[in-house]
Amino acid sequence: MPTDTPTLVLIGHGMVGQRFLQALAERGLTATHRVVVLCEEPRPAYDRVQLTSYFSGKTPEDLSLTDPAFIETHGIELRVGDPAQSIDRAARTVTARSGLVTGYDILVLATGSCPFVPPVPNKDAEGCFVYRTIEDLLAIEEYARTATTGAVVGGGLLGLEAAGALKGLGLTTHIVEFAPRLMPVQVDEGGGAALLRTVQDMGLAVHTGVGTQEIVVGEDGAVTGMKLSDGSRLATDLVVFSAGVRPRDQLARDCGLDVGERGGIAVDEQCRTVTDPHVFAIGECALAADGRVYGLVAPGYEQAESAAAAIAGAEASFTGADLSTKLKLLGVDVASFGDAHGTGGDCLDVVYSDSRAGLYKKLVIGRDGTLLGGILVGDAEAYGTLRAFTGSVPPVAPEALVLPAGAGAPARLGPSALPDDAIVCSCHNVTKGTVRGAVTEHRCTTVPEVKKCTKAGTGCGSCVKVLGQLVDAELAANGVEVDKGLCGCFGHTREELYEIVLALRLTSYRELLDRYGREEARGGDGCEVCKPAVGSIIASLAPAIGASTYVLDDEQAALQDTNDHFLANLQRNGSYSVVPRVPGGEIAPEKLIVIGEIARDFGLYTKITGGQRIDMFGARVEQLPLIWARLVDAGFESGHAYGKSLRTVKSCVGQTWCRYGVQDSVRMAIDLELRYRGLRSPHKLKSAVSGCQRECAEAQSKDFGVIATANGWNLYVGGNGGAAPRHADLLAQDLPDAELVRLIDRFLMFYIRTADRLERTSVWLERIPGGLDHVRDVVVHDSLGICDELEALMAAHVAHYRDEWAETIEDPEKLARFVSFVNAPDAPDPVVAFVPERDQIKPDLPLLSIGRRPADDLLEGSATR
Repeated sequence: MPTDTPTLVLIGHGMVGQRFLQALAERGLTATHRVVVLCEEPRPAYDRVQLTSYFSGKTPEDLSLTDPAFIETHGIELRVGDPAQSIDRAARTVTARSGLVTGYDILVLATGSCPFVPPVPNKDAEGCFVYRTIEDLLAIEEYARTATTGAVVGGGLLGLEAAGALKGLGLTTHIVEFAPRLMPVQVDEGGGAALLRTVQDMGLAVHTGVGTQEIVVGEDGAVTGMKLSDGSRLATDLVVFSAGVRPRDQLARDCGLDVGERGGIAVDEQCRTVTDPHVFAIGECALAADGRVYGLVAPGYEQAESAAAAIAGAEASFTGADLSTKLKLLGVDVASFGDAHGTGGDCLDVVYSDSRAGLYKKLVIGRDGTLLGGILVGDAEAYGTLRAFTGSVPPVAPEALVLPAGAGAPARLGPSALPDDAIVCSCHNVTKGTVRGAVTEHRCTTVPEVKKCTKAGTGCGSCVKVLGQLVDAELAANGVEVDKGLCGCFGHTREELYEIVLALRLTSYRELLDRYGREEARGGDGCEVCKPAVGSIIASLAPAIGASTYVLDDEQAALQDTNDHFLANLQRNGSYSVVPRVPGGEIAPEKLIVIGEIARDFGLYTKITGGQRIDMFGARVEQLPLIWARLVDAGFESGHAYGKSLRTVKSCVGQTWCRYGVQDSVRMAIDLELRYRGLRSPHKLKSAVSGCQRECAEAQSKDFGVIATANGWNLYVGGNGGAAPRHADLLAQDLPDAELVRLIDRFLMFYIRTADRLERTSVWLERIPGGLDHVRDVVVHDSLGICDELEALMAAHVAHYRDEWAETIEDPEKLARFVSFVNAPDAPDPVVAFVPERDQIKPDLPLLSIGRRPADDLLEGSATR
């Protein structure tokens, strides 16, 4: 049913649909066409890739990809909650659920995919869910309130995300995967083994190589368990199916469009359906010209671009896509790129594996040295660079590319090593040369400017770090001075501000800003970047510069982050956690009893942490001083879990109890923790002491770790066991007690002096010019002649340390801040509530209320013609 103004109807408004609308606008097609969008969900397009972040506090609004101003500016008629019901290709009309009939000149199907639910008995029982939309998450969250155990059917990408969500909701969580390993499409056997160990260490139960035969239900019809293919039974009261997806092509089938044997709307290289030249299909519903249905967002974006180009009469084609992907699943980095499984033949594997650390790296190398692909589990830091080198011969040996930092001498391949035709952003096919051109030809000087100019970094975001390196390198190559200032208030780096504060004995943030801030920032209030950074510097140097060592004194209080502001960690529901220090993990029975009594009396949730201490969760802000008072009376002090400072020094039992121990690791851990407690630093500090080479305390994954030898102690530095694991480097060996402490003093103060804001020792050690060799020269050999000063600064800290909890409860004025409402200091916050779970409590988080729009309602600001 053609009209004077051509009408383009888009069915589906997910991520790919929104990208298609943007491509239309960029080509001017929204000015020449009436654009109608039929959206099934009750809200416009949102970031489905980040769906699980809803359980971390993000709202649907945070996830939204749709700017109402964009819809209004381009006159797009967006109908939410009104999906297409049928297509009449002969009349060229689409009928929506509301009964609206819209004629079209061009029809684009972006209907996406639907979850595959195995055809097992009782698959639709109460307590069974899929994991695909925000509505699915809301339903799972509500049902989980009364559940204790959850099971996820499927151990792929989305299955692991779903498992993480269930664990975050407080459920005992199982993963059931039919394949012999987790993520069977993305990782090989070695990568699956590393991932399995890490997932199990997080407390999730994994069942691989088994399928679901039946969902078991009770008399009320609700889920009570599962029967598995190996004959075993699994007790659970909530099941999430995440066993893959299938193209949503029923509309296409019903109107006679060709579909593939296994689903998917058949299209050509321009994403035009092979059956009807007036109909296009893009995203997960399309069977591409190469015979594949692509389930990743990046290929969908390429298809959206190709379809828009074809509609505009431009040359474009989609013949296949890069399936590289990088994700953080359950906090674990997992990435694969290129021919990750070596399916092309005539290739070699270069593998690094550390099962204890959960690390696995494999590169697939051609006979001529060409990098064909790879798999990274546990540490995907090099993903952006390695992906860009795929298809070429890297300038260094393959084994140098997989060795982790701290294990030998890994190659540091910066942006300059990449060829100009290397694809930096696979979501939008942006090459290094294009990024360089944005800087040199379009005068872009920041990553946001380059993003706007090239679209690089606006898709999945995995290339943003490499993008920043390229921008800085190109600016430097063109003689443009790169602003390395701490923030918009200071043109100085954190290291330079540290030197200024130390040299001039400045104790006031206001004075530092007015004297050394950028001209336009002087006299202002500063920002949320520099205030806590300067507050940390002043706290680190307090005894040496004559400042108060109490971080909530006077002006210092206004500089602190939320956690430091109340000397406790803020939790999801507005309550706080209390973590007393347990030096070296050693605690007497009487103190254990005190913690139990306090937790009982205040109704707190308790958990033993990986740092060998006990966390108490659920304290209201006005309860904190009362809890602290009882802890202090029992001999406890602040564990500084809230601050960028020393957290814990873990230990094994050492030679006192263990038959393998060669030194007293507990004594050393206690001595170190008591020496460095309260030391403010650019980022948190963690340590451990192992009594022998069996390394039970995992010292090589700490900022500074100590391992006993028959002749003394080995000192390791720069380790990290968190989101970006790194083996610590050996700084010195066979040290006597006094020399060990002296070197740690120097190392920590040199780190505090030269690190960037929020920079862990692992990152600092790799960034600082000269790396480990330079740090060793400074700390061990005193090459800069500053070791006496470093030792003096540490000695001042040790001599002036006071427990912050004790200082607070001794001063009525300091206690005044610990209230929920200033105008009603005795009133508790009514939002802070709890529900029972496993004989303890958990936060009672109110569900977000989401109403549906009327079916005939347009998004506010939509145009009508």
